[in-house]
Amino acid sequence: MRITTIAFLVFVSAFTLQSRRVDAQQAAKPSAAYFTIESYYKVKWGYADEFIRLWKTNHYPLLKKAQEAGDVISIKAESPRFHSGEETRWDFRVTVTFKNVEKAFDEDLVVPYKKQLFPDLDALAKSEQHRFELLLAHWDIETAELPLP
Repeated sequence: MRITTIAFLVFVSAFTLQSRRVDAQQAAKPSAAYFTIESYYKVKWGYADEFIRLWKTNHYPLLKKAQEAGDVISIKAESPRFHSGEETRWDFRVTVTFKNVEKAFDEDLVVPYKKQLFPDLDALAKSEQHRFELLLAHWDIETAELPLP
């Protein structure tokens, strides 16, 4: 084989490998269209466990249904291991990544699943009212992943 042919084959092989590497990296990254919101909850002292239990019972199943439908990409819940000062304290954080910004702000996103999961909607409303009575503060933060070198 001539040197130019070998050089050409090496170039094509390297290009193909690089293209596959870029494709794999892009597949591993979340879509730029995804929209992530972190929700923080500060609960009355002594009621964090009850609040979290109610959230897991009432709201999490609805988010799971939205995830099964493809409108929610991921759901992560966390609580702090240690406590902080009262002004910076939070008791529960939920990070939800939505398919897109429209789904993130769709007020009716989980409505179709309520009757399916909770036949007694009055009992659900009462339980949710109690969950929110336990709150001292709640805030949402839009987050975006920053690429690192």
